[in-house]
Amino acid sequence: MRFFFITWLFIGCYTLSYTQIITIKNQKGEPIEFVTLTSDNSKAFVITNSKGKADISAFKDARKIEIRMLGYQTELKSYAELKATDFLFLLTQLNISLDEMVFSATRWNQSSSEIPAKISTISPKEVKLQNPQTAADLLNVSGKIFIQKSQQGGGSPMIRGFATNRLLYTIDGVRMNTAIFRSGNIQNVISLDPFAIEHIEIFFGSGSVIYGSDAIGGVMSFQTLTPTLKDSTTHFISGNAATRYSSANNEKTGHLDLNLGWRKVALITSWSFNDYGDLVMGSFGPKEYLRPFYVERIGNKDEIIINSNQQIQNPSGYTQLNTMQKLRYKPNGNWDIQYGFHYSETSEYSRYDRHIRYKNGQPRYGEWSYGPQKWMMNNLDISYTDSNLFFDEMNIKLAQQYFEESRLSRDINKLNREVRIEKVDAYSSNLDFTKSLHEKNKLFYGAEVIWNNVTSLGIDENIITGESKNGATRYPKSDWSSYAVYLSNQHKFSEKWLLQSGVRYNQFVLNAVFDTTFYPFPFTSANVNNGALTGSIGTVFHPTEKWVLSTNFATAFRSPNVDDIGKVFDSSPGFVVVPNPSLKAEYAYNADVNIAKIFADVVKIDFSAYYTILQDAMVKRDFTLNGADSIMYDGTMSKVQALQNAAVAQVYGIQSGIEIKFAKGFSISSDFNYQIGEEEVDDGTISPSRHAPPWFGNTKLTYKSKKTTIQVYVVYSGEKKFEDLPLEEQQKPEIYAIDKNGKPWSPSWHTINFKAMYQFSNYFSASAGIENITDIRYRTYSSGIVAPGRNFVIGLNLRF
Repeated sequence: MRFFFITWLFIGCYTLSYTQIITIKNQKGEPIEFVTLTSDNSKAFVITNSKGKADISAFKDARKIEIRMLGYQTELKSYAELKATDFLFLLTQLNISLDEMVFSATRWNQSSSEIPAKISTISPKEVKLQNPQTAADLLNVSGKIFIQKSQQGGGSPMIRGFATNRLLYTIDGVRMNTAIFRSGNIQNVISLDPFAIEHIEIFFGSGSVIYGSDAIGGVMSFQTLTPTLKDSTTHFISGNAATRYSSANNEKTGHLDLNLGWRKVALITSWSFNDYGDLVMGSFGPKEYLRPFYVERIGNKDEIIINSNQQIQNPSGYTQLNTMQKLRYKPNGNWDIQYGFHYSETSEYSRYDRHIRYKNGQPRYGEWSYGPQKWMMNNLDISYTDSNLFFDEMNIKLAQQYFEESRLSRDINKLNREVRIEKVDAYSSNLDFTKSLHEKNKLFYGAEVIWNNVTSLGIDENIITGESKNGATRYPKSDWSSYAVYLSNQHKFSEKWLLQSGVRYNQFVLNAVFDTTFYPFPFTSANVNNGALTGSIGTVFHPTEKWVLSTNFATAFRSPNVDDIGKVFDSSPGFVVVPNPSLKAEYAYNADVNIAKIFADVVKIDFSAYYTILQDAMVKRDFTLNGADSIMYDGTMSKVQALQNAAVAQVYGIQSGIEIKFAKGFSISSDFNYQIGEEEVDDGTISPSRHAPPWFGNTKLTYKSKKTTIQVYVVYSGEKKFEDLPLEEQQKPEIYAIDKNGKPWSPSWHTINFKAMYQFSNYFSASAGIENITDIRYRTYSSGIVAPGRNFVIGLNLRF
């Protein structure tokens, strides 16, 4: 019904307009894709397609049109000047640039050199060269995000000492975080398809003014493929077909996307399928990481099977399907309407870190898996441009999302399987505006409404008889909602200096009803209705065109969600976490300083220093349930804990990068991240923060010619000795190496890698690589699964 309604709307709307196409090429006459053209005069924005073409009808008579592309000289031209070139414009390539177009800072396209906060992007060319298996691996390409994995079907980013529900994800500007995003490691990001993503931004630091709850450590913004309209009198057809094989997990992947474009209507379809086998670890490293045996159900008994190859992490394989459909209608230069449908589903996949947990010297579990992870999103995006008293640009986003995740666990040689299923229906609406008060002052303002409904099911089933009964649910029946308004102002004092400030008020409401059938909670409901006020102020100063200094001060918050208030779970052996309905929001106060400078058009350095303090942090502390400090949980007498606003945490660190361009296509770049996180524990002492990884980074040597790209790079991370591990991590010896004193620790590691790509023609390219050439055996900090050993990767891409 929704599709027919939208189709009727498109057919029913007809607006007379003309089309003016511009072609952007480099000095060699080659078309340039992803060039952005913007104008404050006409409030228009377009991006060139794969042929370097874009419709600039909306720019007619504009006095200033900014033409921008990373790696090229930014140009400022009038519509009349472009007309004089017969709408064929050549950009001059730069060795290095400080500037690019970004979206995540204000929900509107802006120059990155006008943003006080640090923003990093991942270029499509780098993604194509690296050919990452999952969206988590895609984020790892940046060299600025640390990725934790409990299992192969996982990937939990850590940014500036924060992770999980203290980071925010957006897809096409729509919030992905739900009311059950937990403080433990999450893997929702793997629901995204790297082949269907055309642009990625990482906003570092507090982003609550624009994005609300959870945006404490940063915001990861994913923009998926946009339907491309035609650029001639005939319809426009384009697409990509890709395939990839990886040896470390016998991965087999296929992808296809197809774009059909007419003058006013375009659609794009994307489909990907991934088949990942059991992951093989490296040959040289800690012997504790080896997998000597695994559990297999044979007949009516769980048998412990000797692993013929202890480097194979059995069980860890899974499959995944992603599909996307987008429809776009652009009747004229004022309106742009897009509808998107996204669907992702994995197979059941084992939680590997649970399979290496032991009890009395034997595997504790006969099975422990996540059920199929499902994500679906319908979103309608309406943009309108027309200067009036209230706004110059307006954007409306309406979205409906469905999330489903489940857990299946059974102790070894026990007949009872516990199945826990969580479903979330998430609805959101965003209304965003821009308004230029005069040439030096611009407002960004808007409103947001979010509503999540959480349904949790508990089933206990006998694996022999098939009989099932109700079991304890993971969450109470609940709903969570958020209502917010925000205002941000950018004022340019001069061409060199600007100030950006903002404020947001957010009201959040949570209602939960508890079932006391299985746990004798001293309450049957929880209700939260509180507000949060956040703000930011930052400045950007350009001493010259090749030097930028910025500072940013911002507050952020995270409201308690259903996972915080209502969950019962085992955090570690002998401990059980129970609900605490009296939680309130935690607040973060962040300051950072950023410097970037270009030397002689061949060297670029950037440096950031930051400090964040988190007050009223929600942390696990000892608790009582009906006066008892321990209860029987999952057959084990377990000490009772609950999340409480009981701590102050702080994170501080630096991020630095350097890029050097040499002659004849050679370049070298490096990123380095160092962070320290600390939080209070029960007795008032200080413990390292769980989500502040050791120092990490990468260094890349790259060669580029017209058809060939070759890259040799090193990825590295520091160690965490036992005394530097958070107290919670010290209780997980199964995922760490053992030091000479018999204590768990996380060793340092580095991998040497090689990637190459060759463009046979405008339509066909091939890529190949060897990851972890020296075949070391390593486990990234806090991860359950061991990283891949030597991995041969080959990919083919057909573009038409």
